[in-house]
Amino acid sequence: MSIEAVRAYLADFGLDGRVIEFNVSSATVALAAEALGCDGAHIAKSLTFHGKTGTILLVAAGDARIDNAKFKSQFGLKAKMLTPEEVIAATGHAVGGVCPFALPETGVEVWLDVSLRRFETVYPACGTASSAIPLDCETLYRASGALGWVDVCRGWETEA
Repeated sequence: MSIEAVRAYLADFGLDGRVIEFNVSSATVALAAEALGCDGAHIAKSLTFHGKTGTILLVAAGDARIDNAKFKSQFGLKAKMLTPEEVIAATGHAVGGVCPFALPETGVEVWLDVSLRRFETVYPACGTASSAIPLDCETLYRASGALGWVDVCRGWETEA
């Protein structure tokens, strides 16, 4: 999937003009945070897992990690990530640029983790390993077509 396809998808929400393209890689949380000049927690990383009937695409804060027990309780199966080849086949996006936009019409369930809600702005990728878009959580929810908010991560709740 190309950044052009993501832009076209985001245009339906009036968001295509907000896409940022970098001259450097933003393929990891650390690289994206460096490119944007923000804390890595604000990066909205997309993680892909095998679901019962397709793919689960979970968008979580950059500092959050999957909690296996919470994942199993929420989705009824063990958290098993897709291989890079399976990610491309399922989402149309390569690892490093996976995002919840311009996905195939069937087979991918998008869920947002509550770890994102503590931020006014988060930055998901836009289909390439050198792109992002600043969004508030409500806009991310709407534009991603998410099925809901879940609490399946740990490690981010340490703010005192």
